[in-house]
Amino acid sequence: MENKNVPQVTGYLRDFMLTVPQEIYSCSGIKIHGRRIKSVLFSTDASIIRNTNADAVIAVYPFTPQPIITQAVMTAAEVPVFVGVGGGLTKGPRVVNLALHAEYQGAIGVVVNAPTSDETIRELKKSVDIPVVVTVISENDDIDSRIAAGADIFNVSAAANTPAVVEKIKKKYPDFPVIATGGQTAESIMKTIDAGANAITWTPPSNAEVFREIMAAYREGLPHP
Repeated sequence: MENKNVPQVTGYLRDFMLTVPQEIYSCSGIKIHGRRIKSVLFSTDASIIRNTNADAVIAVYPFTPQPIITQAVMTAAEVPVFVGVGGGLTKGPRVVNLALHAEYQGAIGVVVNAPTSDETIRELKKSVDIPVVVTVISENDDIDSRIAAGADIFNVSAAANTPAVVEKIKKKYPDFPVIATGGQTAESIMKTIDAGANAITWTPPSNAEVFREIMAAYREGLPHP
């Protein structure tokens, strides 16, 4: 099939945004309720979420999950949101309750941390009708038991070892959906996609980093970058 020219419509003010690396678009994507997702923004910053072209947002953070944070992220987002519901510090029935609340708020999926028990995953599958995304952080994680418990998608976050973990999963379960961290370079993103990742999470620059470039230009009397 020939590539077709895609018309673009932009605005002057909203045209300044954080764009995901182009390499991400070479992955297959994951279809969830008919919507294909390739790029997933890793952020809970409302201003960043509102000014990006990512296909979805993954809202996980290092504190116990709180519905008010989920609400704030989903209010800001113009795209689907995967919501972190715990599994590390937050355990058991509370994880299930948070997942139910996230589904009612409109989340496209719920994400649990690596320490989450298989029993909690099974309870999640009984309770929610949206995908349960299970985080994988090491080659030593028991992916067989996770799938048996009901995991719908793996979220691989194994730092520099991510491509190897993705490859291990895909070798045994070639059709199982995998989201994975792609790193900050085109080379690392492509390495993760070549390993079999179906979608890539991208960590954007912080507000401070974006401001640094803008303020440097202003100080030199230059226009907004």
